[in-house]
Amino acid sequence: MRSRYWIAALTASMVAVTATSTPARAVDWHTVASWTMGEGPGSRVMRDGSGNGLDGTVGSEVVPSGGTYGFARLEPDTPPAHPQHLVVVPDYPDLDPGDRDYAFSVRLRTAAPFGNVVQKGQATVAGGSFKMQLPGGKVQCWFRGSAGQLMVTAPRPINDRAWHTISCLRYRSGASVAVDGVVVASKSGPTGTISNAWPLSIGGKTTCDQIEVGCDYFAGELDWVTVHTPAYAW
Repeated sequence: MRSRYWIAALTASMVAVTATSTPARAVDWHTVASWTMGEGPGSRVMRDGSGNGLDGTVGSEVVPSGGTYGFARLEPDTPPAHPQHLVVVPDYPDLDPGDRDYAFSVRLRTAAPFGNVVQKGQATVAGGSFKMQLPGGKVQCWFRGSAGQLMVTAPRPINDRAWHTISCLRYRSGASVAVDGVVVASKSGPTGTISNAWPLSIGGKTTCDQIEVGCDYFAGELDWVTVHTPAYAW
């Protein structure tokens, strides 16, 4: 079931973008990381099921249930910061898009109209950055690289307490967002190379104080997070 969701989302997005850009055909997906979040209560290690060993550290305020991770609601821009609200995966080269096509997907449910779900780097860090966030409950995918930045926003909010599968996709010619296997928004333009020395964080920002820099903490449940890069036949 989980594989079906992310494959449908990525395939739909690839077709939508490549239909109006470089003629390429996606033939396979390389799994960079697959965090199924199946660890039991009290676990402080998020295991990577891809075989690449990209395990993460689960903060003490994150609640593994044996099938999902729970993140309590924390009010935006209200000190103090809660670094234990995050899951953090150390920096690893394959977690950076570089100049490749790149996709990351999550399955989540939330009632909150805010929060950063996944990100690597922050707005002004060297090497670029990317993230998935939920302002007003609408999914936004943001990619910032050496050639520019793109923000793609879904038209409808998903903070309806139902489970949704979401994919953010960056291509050399643009970016798109897919919700439940359907591309709902896309934007053309280059972003160039994205490669930074920051960890990948799940649930909010790693460097913030809730005063000058908001931590944008996610509130809700996550079922899984995956990172993929595509292979092409030309």
